[in-house]
Amino acid sequence: MKSVYKKYTPFPRINLTDRKWPDRTIEKAPVWCSVDLRDGNQALVDPMNLEEKLKYFKALCDIGFKEIEVGFPSASETEYEICRELIEGGHIPDDVTIQVLVQAREHLIRKTFDAIRGAKNVIIHFYNSTSTLQRKVVFKKDMQGIIQIAVEGARLIKKLVGAYDGDTRIRIEYSPESFTGTEMDNAVEICTAVMRELGASPENPIILNLPSTVELSTPNDYADQVEYFIRNLPNREGAIISVHPHNDRGTGVAAAELALLAGAQRVEGTLFGNGERTGNLDIVTMGLNMYTQGIDPCLDFSNLPALRNMFEECTKMQIHERHPYVGDLVFTAFSGSHQDAINKGVRYMKEADGELWEIPYLPIDPADVGRQYEPIIRINSQSGKGGAAFIMQNNFGYNLPKEMHPEFGALVKAECDKVGSELSAEELFNVFRRNYLDIDGKYRLIGHSILEKSGTDSSEVHFHGTLGYNGSSMDIHGIGNGPIDAFFQAVKKVGLTDYDFLTYHEHAISSGSDSKAIAYIALKSPDGKTVFGVGIENNINMASIQGVLCAINRSL
Repeated sequence: MKSVYKKYTPFPRINLTDRKWPDRTIEKAPVWCSVDLRDGNQALVDPMNLEEKLKYFKALCDIGFKEIEVGFPSASETEYEICRELIEGGHIPDDVTIQVLVQAREHLIRKTFDAIRGAKNVIIHFYNSTSTLQRKVVFKKDMQGIIQIAVEGARLIKKLVGAYDGDTRIRIEYSPESFTGTEMDNAVEICTAVMRELGASPENPIILNLPSTVELSTPNDYADQVEYFIRNLPNREGAIISVHPHNDRGTGVAAAELALLAGAQRVEGTLFGNGERTGNLDIVTMGLNMYTQGIDPCLDFSNLPALRNMFEECTKMQIHERHPYVGDLVFTAFSGSHQDAINKGVRYMKEADGELWEIPYLPIDPADVGRQYEPIIRINSQSGKGGAAFIMQNNFGYNLPKEMHPEFGALVKAECDKVGSELSAEELFNVFRRNYLDIDGKYRLIGHSILEKSGTDSSEVHFHGTLGYNGSSMDIHGIGNGPIDAFFQAVKKVGLTDYDFLTYHEHAISSGSDSKAIAYIALKSPDGKTVFGVGIENNINMASIQGVLCAINRSL
């Protein structure tokens, strides 16, 4: 393996010393063209049938695509019939343009024109390969021979458009296939020849599509190629510059984004990047990348779960759980530090009540794409104290005080280590229940009464009760400045003297006439450790007293 890499040659750089694209910013969405039904479909193990294609087409229209490549109708009868059904069945909205792909070969072009009759808006997308390698290995022609193929295709298309009978509005797109593997001056020359043959003008522009048919370089090189091409193209205003990045190096989205900076106006891709080999540009990812920068992608991704379900049902492919924005785990934090930051971010946004999204580790609000908040934090042995507290608050309404997070987090971590797997929200709550609510301790309150006496300068509270202890009972009494203090003084009189009261927190955990209160009490135990107790009652005073008793029992 050590020397095998030498059979590969580095990608030749363009000497573009004064490139402009690095200083630009994406400010608006491009024209999007979905190629799911053609490029995406041909990459499937089992291509979509008519019913699946129609379902997919409707979803693309609902999202907001105005240009959709529907197939290669001259390639097979199946592709031809699907195109005809879309037209004759009335499935194409008036504001949507269908695009059909065809090689620059006469009999295929003629059949393609037959396939589109009756459509309202059509893009005829023709192509031939122009790369150095394809010329050498596949076609065995020089560049002039390749240019001749493209010009003859353009000439026939122009003739057929001029003679076309009907109200169909036809636009033309040309792709020098394998653009990234073509010498840039040759790419400019062949596109210029096609534009000249078609009479392209600012009033009747051609779409020039510059495909990264095979991704051969880093995205900055692709941006250089696009910028060089645009700078050197005569009659620049007579062309709409489109890009069609593939993902062989895993940088298809980056290549498209940098191509926009370089001057591209239109982008072809598929919803979730499905396509030949490692796939096409992922339009959902690129669109939502814009969305996180405050740019309207002009496509509706507000219900990604439904869109994902449609995609998986029609293509029989599964979206990876780490796929950007749509994967099962992309909004989920297992790491303790991540969970803590997210928890604090949620609290900050509630307190600030601002309009801006400001939560660490979540570049987008999951709700904006139809996702739920419940799975944002999931608990395993890598999780921290903040994650457990987040779930207790967001799933069950228990707002554990910050001082309690380390203690409860340690209990949760121990449970994860014990079971050796992730804890569900219910399993996490059961840890809380076992350790704080269902305590079968030495002490229990059998009965009580609380009496408040008010004087001229101050008031005092008397607590009278019966405390159960190891099968027996004892009467207790204490006086304090409030119910909690009075109870605390009462238990001191029966030997529980070495406890210090540290903190107190409480809140309601339900609403209405039957609402309950929860109290979190922190005591310093005789051995100097901080221990928390929890009490839940309809009466806040009793919840607090039960919390004190819980903390005492947990310390023994």
